[in-house]
Amino acid sequence: MASSSYSNPPCAACKFLRRKCLPSCTFAPYFPPEEPTKFANVHKIFGASNVSKLLNEIPPHQREDAVNSLAYEAEARLKDPVYGCVGAISVLQRQVLHLQKELDATNADLMLYASNEVSHSYPLLSNPTFMRINAQYNGGEPNPRYASPWNNGSLNENSNTTNANGSM
Repeated sequence: MASSSYSNPPCAACKFLRRKCLPSCTFAPYFPPEEPTKFANVHKIFGASNVSKLLNEIPPHQREDAVNSLAYEAEARLKDPVYGCVGAISVLQRQVLHLQKELDATNADLMLYASNEVSHSYPLLSNPTFMRINAQYNGGEPNPRYASPWNNGSLNENSNTTNANGSM
């Protein structure tokens, strides 16, 4: 069996650049051979030379985060060449504002319903349209206890409705 002087596959950067991957390769820890598109995108947007310079200027404990940021920005730039990450951030901020307004409106509704439930008052009783509909279902007289068009006055003590047995 022929022995190989090379035991590890080249990193994605060296494979893309078609060069020998040395043990001191700057890219190897951050661009593994299993992720070739990660380096291809970063190279297309920033260039290998600029990425190499950047990695050499950054402290070693911050390099992985920097490479992940470069990869994210490169992917965003390929999707949206004009705005890149800023476009994605703007869309997300608009969604957050819309959802915050929706949440505020829902919380206000909940507070309104909770306060009505506690005080047992029904704000619909003072609504003129609702009072007219309620009067129509209650024989011309509005039901002061509970204004609901579907109960047909069943909560009114002197209602003339019949029960299931046919008695009053």
